[in-house]
Amino acid sequence: MQTIDTFNFAGKKAFVRVDFNVPLDENFTITDDTRIRAAAPTLKKILKDGGSVIIGSHLGRPKGPTGKYSLKHILARVSELLGVDVQFADDCIGEETAAKAAALRPGEALLLENLRFYAEEEGKPRLPETATEEEVAAAKRAVKESQKEFTKKLASYADVYVNDAFGTAHRAHASTALIADYFDAGNKMFGYLMQNEVNAVEKVMSDTERPFTAIMGGSKVSTKIDLIKNLLDKVDNLILAGGMTYTFTKASGGKIGASIVENDKLELANEIVELAKQKGVNLVLATDAKIADSFSNDAKTGFASVKEIPDGWEGLDIGPETEKAFAEVIKNSKTILWNGPVGVFEFDNFDKGSRAVADAIVEATQKGAFSLIGGGDSVACINKFGLAGGVSYVSTGGGALLEMIEGKVLPGIKAIRGY
Repeated sequence: MQTIDTFNFAGKKAFVRVDFNVPLDENFTITDDTRIRAAAPTLKKILKDGGSVIIGSHLGRPKGPTGKYSLKHILARVSELLGVDVQFADDCIGEETAAKAAALRPGEALLLENLRFYAEEEGKPRLPETATEEEVAAAKRAVKESQKEFTKKLASYADVYVNDAFGTAHRAHASTALIADYFDAGNKMFGYLMQNEVNAVEKVMSDTERPFTAIMGGSKVSTKIDLIKNLLDKVDNLILAGGMTYTFTKASGGKIGASIVENDKLELANEIVELAKQKGVNLVLATDAKIADSFSNDAKTGFASVKEIPDGWEGLDIGPETEKAFAEVIKNSKTILWNGPVGVFEFDNFDKGSRAVADAIVEATQKGAFSLIGGGDSVACINKFGLAGGVSYVSTGGGALLEMIEGKVLPGIKAIRGY
């Protein structure tokens, strides 16, 4: 498989799919440029080699062209980070865009307008809710057909295709997967960010040094079930925390007060407990909680056993007994995966448990463990504590990371590797 390190881009035009889906404030100012900075090394390598880049990305979830989601808003920051005056195309497949791409000289860059302004990028028709089944079916056929031409047009701009958008690797979209078919194996590759993401996940899931501990937070068992089941075949320790705690607690007969719970998943929770026993996995659940009389940072608080939470009170963080138990398991691990905080970390009064988990991961990492942090809330959590530099890898991919951990083959990866 071709790699960006060994490829010489001199005299080549590269179509680079990045993930510049960055947050903007009401004045269209970027509030977090992490994703742009993460892709910069790939783009700079191509330009330094003497190649030129056509940059493709999406921003938001537009239903068609709209100023709110125009990539014009990020052009100045991209230019600043790359150190070149990046040109802009008001479209992504028009004649003027094709002409600008063709005219690019070595060391020059062109940013295309938002790819998702076109339904063909995602391959999904945009219809009113009143559309009939026949109209929906016909529109799906039409957009799939036009998607081929859209993809072919994007591919025609370049000699080389580089996918550096791990955050969209689980989508079989035109620019993230289908476009790769127009390039031979020697002219398509991952960018640095994409390669690092894939390497990090594969190190955790395939090249595992034991003990392997996964920490799963989040409010619902239902959204993590595939993840949990796949991990039970791989981990030594599985820490389940966050809102999920109370579904497991109620399933075992505990009294959870007003804590969040999935009443239709109680049987599933018991099945997971039994499955862990069968597979010899050490399933670690919270035993105590920091409770509150309302879902608020300013609520009255106290501590209670997770099985004895008073009526009208809810668990919003783990308690000190659980902090110690979780930390003990984590510190004795050699491979660590963290997805989801263990409390309502957004509230300063309920972030102590997540901070204890983060500190334990950092300590284990310092002792030689490999730690991967992934999933939007976990990343926000580790960043809140300023500890991102103390772990092995912080993933930029939310859904893509989780699907890869679930054992799924991601279209964006298969398109380059062939498997």
